[in-house]
Amino acid sequence: MELLDKLKWRYAAKAMNGETVAEDKIERILEAARLAPTSSGLQPFEIIVVKNQDIKEKIRPVAWNQSVVTECSHLLVFAAWDTYTADRINYMFDLTNEIRGFKNEGWENYRQQLLKSYPQKDAEENFQHAAKQAYIGFSQALIAAAFEGVDATPMEGFDPVAVDKILGLREKGLRSAVLLPLGYRQEDEDWLVNLEKVRKPMKDFVTVLN
Repeated sequence: MELLDKLKWRYAAKAMNGETVAEDKIERILEAARLAPTSSGLQPFEIIVVKNQDIKEKIRPVAWNQSVVTECSHLLVFAAWDTYTADRINYMFDLTNEIRGFKNEGWENYRQQLLKSYPQKDAEENFQHAAKQAYIGFSQALIAAAFEGVDATPMEGFDPVAVDKILGLREKGLRSAVLLPLGYRQEDEDWLVNLEKVRKPMKDFVTVLN
């Protein structure tokens, strides 16, 4: 029940007070995102943590001028791979073998299957697939933030090309997918803070097939 209570508490903060979130909380939020499941275990995304105020100021105009971009403590940018390459796939498979200390024939066969598939696909198709994986990590970060009592504002309202340029992501083979400002709500300036959370009733949301 504690987790559900935290999820009922959270909302997309529309104004933040600039207070700094403790680094240990940020680390746990990032770790939750790192532990997220991804397709084939490839983790095809990275998280850019923006603490620098000047960079936040540059991002705000290309993020619909949303104040939380500059008022937040930490701005997380979830950046997905621009495509799947043999090097990227091999890195994760080699890392798995190194950590587990052995090679598995089925796992190696699966590696070859992916190598014959993903790198041959269109880069945009690969990016869209990678971005979906980034959203899984993003969701876990959002839940972890609520558990830590940290406000967060999911943001798709931004110009990804502009953000990529500001952060130099394309040169790293990355493209921004979604933003997550972290901080603490400024209640007296946030029109949403006291409004009832609205979600579909369970009967309209879940279908059980027995």
